[in-house]
Parts: sequence; C-alpha cells; structure tokens
Amino acid sequence: MTRWLFTITAALWLTGCGYNDFQRLDEQSKAAWSEVLNQFQRRADLVPNIVATVKGEAAFEQDTLTKVIEARAKATSIQVTPETLNNPEAFQKFQAAQGELGSALSRLMVSVERYPDLKANKAFSDLRVQLEGTENRITVARNRFIQTVQQYNVLARSFPTNLTAMMFSYAAKPVFSVQNEAQISVPPLVNFDKK
Repeated sequence: MTRWLFTITAALWLTGCGYNDFQRLDEQSKAAWSEVLNQFQRRADLVPNIVATVKGEAAFEQDTLTKVIEARAKATSIQVTPETLNNPEAFQKFQAAQGELGSALSRLMVSVERYPDLKANKAFSDLRVQLEGTENRITVARNRFIQTVQQYNVLARSFPTNLTAMMFSYAAKPVFSVQNEAQISVPPLVNFDKK
C-alpha cells in the first residue's frame, strides 16, 4: 500500500513539475533562435551585393560604405552557438554587433537618397527591396524568439516549476533588448521647414 501511494504521489508530482515543458520550450527557443540567425545571415549575405552596387556610384561617400563593410565583418565574426542563448554577455555582444550592422545599413539607405542615378539603378532597387524584406523577416523571427523565451522564463520563475528549474539548473534565458532605451524614449524632432 505504501509503495502504491508513493508511486501515485511521485507520478502526480512529476506531471506538475514542468520537466517536459522545459524541454519543449528549450527546443522551441533554440529553433526560434536558429530562425533569427538565418535571417541575420540573409542580411549579411545581401551586404556585399549592395556595397558592390553602391561602389559603382563614383561620388558616393566612402566613409558610409566603410562603416557598412566593417559592421558586417564584425557581425559575421562572432561565433554563435546554442550556448549563446544561456550566456547573457555573449548574447549582448552578438546583439550589439547586429545592431551596428542594422544602423550602418540604415545610414547607407538614407544617404542613397542624394544619388538619383543610384536610386534609379534596377539592381540596387531590387537589393533594397530584398533588404527591406529581410529586415521585416528579422523582426518577425525576433518576435517569435522573444515570445518563446518569455514562456520559458515564466515557467522557470513560476511555482512549482521553479523548483524543477532550480533542481536541473534551468536558468532564465536572455532576451533581445533595445540598445539605447533612453534615446528611443525621446520623440524625434520633425522639421518641415526647408532652408
């Protein structure tokens, strides 16, 4: 009778411990992270074609191109492993490098507006559309990753599954964050006066 009661108690405890949920959400977060990396790689692969097309415009600002090339080199040099998901410092370093590349590409696209021949170039126009689509895909992939990590972190912090998290060392995972929260909290200055 005692063994039967122990078995039922253990089975009930194990069904509520969340172990399988941790496994499921950990795998989902890894899959979502892989999709984020896939889209970042897609963006990095577009950069050489964009740079080559822009270089054809003789008067284009070399400083802008150099910054894009350097940001791409930095972003692609960071080795990302599944352990990156559990290492907040490595995750932040990766995120910062991708942020730099995104900013450099944004500056490049803004400066292109001053070059009518480049804006009219069909190859550049196609690359620009691909880049915009990739940026949208990155946003979607990041959102999916954020949601999956949120579910995992809630499980890791909620009772009674937090006991399972402590027992098996399932720490909360880092999430994507905004690089400069103070800067984005200030509304942009819009000035329609022409000089």
